[in-house]
Amino acid sequence: MSSVILTCALVGNFTTRAHNPNLPITPAEIAADALAAWRAGAAIVHVHVRDPGSELPSMEVGLYAEVVDRIRDVTDELIINLTTGNGGRFHPSEADPAMPGPRTNLLVPEKRVEHICAIRPDIATLDLNTMVFGTEVVINTPRNVRVMAQAIYDAGVRPEVELFDSGDVALMNDLIADGTLAPAPLCSLVMGVKYGFQPSPETLLYARSQLPAGAIWTGFATGKWAFPMLVQSAIAGGQVRIGMEDAAWLSRGVPAPSNAAMVEKARRMLDDLGYGLATCAEARNRLELHK
Repeated sequence: MSSVILTCALVGNFTTRAHNPNLPITPAEIAADALAAWRAGAAIVHVHVRDPGSELPSMEVGLYAEVVDRIRDVTDELIINLTTGNGGRFHPSEADPAMPGPRTNLLVPEKRVEHICAIRPDIATLDLNTMVFGTEVVINTPRNVRVMAQAIYDAGVRPEVELFDSGDVALMNDLIADGTLAPAPLCSLVMGVKYGFQPSPETLLYARSQLPAGAIWTGFATGKWAFPMLVQSAIAGGQVRIGMEDAAWLSRGVPAPSNAAMVEKARRMLDDLGYGLATCAEARNRLELHK
């Protein structure tokens, strides 16, 4: 394929302004970065929100709605992908590991998709990972994943299945077999999280080999591997992703001035290899997003 779909992941849960002072925080900043990334060539923006006061990750429906409204006031073309990743973290208390510590944010699955049901974006992520994440554990039980998947489909939204390790791929294949997920899924191979898929060409090709027929997939990595694995994903037949959720640096020693600057660099790299970027209309057609 001569063009690839580029997703710009704008802010995420973990990058802070201590990592990069240019990180967007408020809904106005996130929406402005989304529109600038679109103008630079991104067909999709992946959106988390932050509490403007504390700058911490938030699941507030109103914050998501403000970001989406600000984008839609300018364009209906840009494909909007909202996260459902928050609400799955358990931090064991040191005094009693059965009790939740202060970083626990576990929510019932219905609350994790509340904003999806209210806003009905084009795409919503669906994490399948249960894994050690820093000093905490991310928990996505098959039952909770099934509840979230059904709510996403009922809202007329396409799930993007997030795969952090080989067991997640096995779970996805079981969910397709039992009808929870549609065949030929949209999915992402997430590399660089410490105890998940490690970023390398070998990892990418192995993970790709486990995907079901017809899968549309994106391979991406975090930190210093973000740009190298973007190229690897395109070469291996995947789509691509870049943004401040995944990396704070534009190049060694140079903080990214914006998400758009990261998209522009990705575009130059892909252009040099003969890959164009798919337009929003082309991406909608490939992903069967007909709204």
